Amino acid sequence: MAAIAQALSRALQSVDEIETLKQIALFCGAGLLVTLLCLTYGLDLSPGFF
Repeated sequence: MAAIAQALSRALQSVDEIETLKQIALFCGAGLLVTLLCLTYGLDLSPGFF
């Protein structure tokens, strides 16, 4: 757990405001991907679905 926390703190250290916005966008994108995966869990997404 401590190693993960240290890795995240090193990854989140930035000087530029643009870098901070990029990181926020990446976290939001990851959150949306996880949400999409959770919503489609158990759903048959075979070609016959479409």
